[in-house]
Amino acid sequence: MSQTTTTPPRERAVQGFARAFGVQPQQLSRAPARVNLIGEHTDYNEGYAMPCAIDRDTVVAAAPRDDDVVEVLACDLDGASARFRVDDASDVAGSPQWVRYVQGMVAVLRERGLPVRGAQLAIAGNVPQGAGLSSSASLELAVGQALASLNGWQLAPRAMALAGQRAENAYAGCQCGVLDQMSSALGVAGHALLLDCRSLDVQPIPLPANTAVLVIDSKIQRGLVDSEYNLRRQQCEAAAAGLGVKALRDVDDDLWSRRGGTLDLVVRRRARHIITDSRRCELMADAMRQGDLPAIGRLMRESHWSMRDDFEITVPAIDALAALVQGVIGDAGGARMTGGGFGGCVIALAPVGQVDEIRAAVAAGYRSPQGREAEVHVCAASHGAGSLA
Repeated sequence: MSQTTTTPPRERAVQGFARAFGVQPQQLSRAPARVNLIGEHTDYNEGYAMPCAIDRDTVVAAAPRDDDVVEVLACDLDGASARFRVDDASDVAGSPQWVRYVQGMVAVLRERGLPVRGAQLAIAGNVPQGAGLSSSASLELAVGQALASLNGWQLAPRAMALAGQRAENAYAGCQCGVLDQMSSALGVAGHALLLDCRSLDVQPIPLPANTAVLVIDSKIQRGLVDSEYNLRRQQCEAAAAGLGVKALRDVDDDLWSRRGGTLDLVVRRRARHIITDSRRCELMADAMRQGDLPAIGRLMRESHWSMRDDFEITVPAIDALAALVQGVIGDAGGARMTGGGFGGCVIALAPVGQVDEIRAAVAAGYRSPQGREAEVHVCAASHGAGSLA
């Protein structure tokens, strides 16, 4: 859920809660969006990724009920609301998509044996929907934190992330990996995360000094459930099966040289993107630790080309936007598409002193296919999900 108003999500959630339920909320929770610096679609292939939680949040204002009914208000969707019983949370048939994320979290947490009572929830956020910043994971984690606080239990960040992933897989219909939820749960201010998507080990990697994180919304929306995201996952699974490995994470140079050529041409290209982008994540971590901006830029450009040519998840307007921004940055950083694909945002790492020049170049040189101007967000790396005082 997103909102274009400048009123912070916290205020909108509290105000919406008071209007809808006639009382003040007892608890506030928030969870950040994320942007992926490099390593796209590698998570469900058990490889590496490098996300960064950002200072764009979903906030949930909450209070308990004395029964088993959950009432939910979507402050950013013209006050849309929903009601369901806790016991019926798993029945998402006929529910609007946004409600399915809430129902899914309730259902999954109960599957984990955690008590969930009725609640009143008001949700507000400033995460652009359909822009590839994972508004859904932000919503899942914020709801999970609210339910934990209301019901008097805690869940470790990794466990909450896995609950969010299952909610999205089983109840919202998108077979995403765990990258988005792990980013939202475990973000570290001032750092990206080198995420091992098999072990779920996380290494915070400091962002280079005096480097801005720019998230440039192309205004080309895409929905993961309705896109070819799930098809890409199936193609990756087919590649792993054809190579005789558990996941594409396990493919080394020797195996690829011996058996890569036996794969169907399209499946082979999909696999090549995953294998190379996962390796680029580890190289990116080294470059960031060393403050090697030219290397960072080269790796981000190669990642974009791989998504364009091998994984085929970019669109021409996104390619043009990334190239435009890269042209301004030169060797001082990089730009690439970020997110599941078929629209969304370009991520750029650039010297702070170039921000105004990049804004001007984007304003002058880019329009979406519908004629819309891109929106440039200068973001900060944020801490992970939790309660608000």
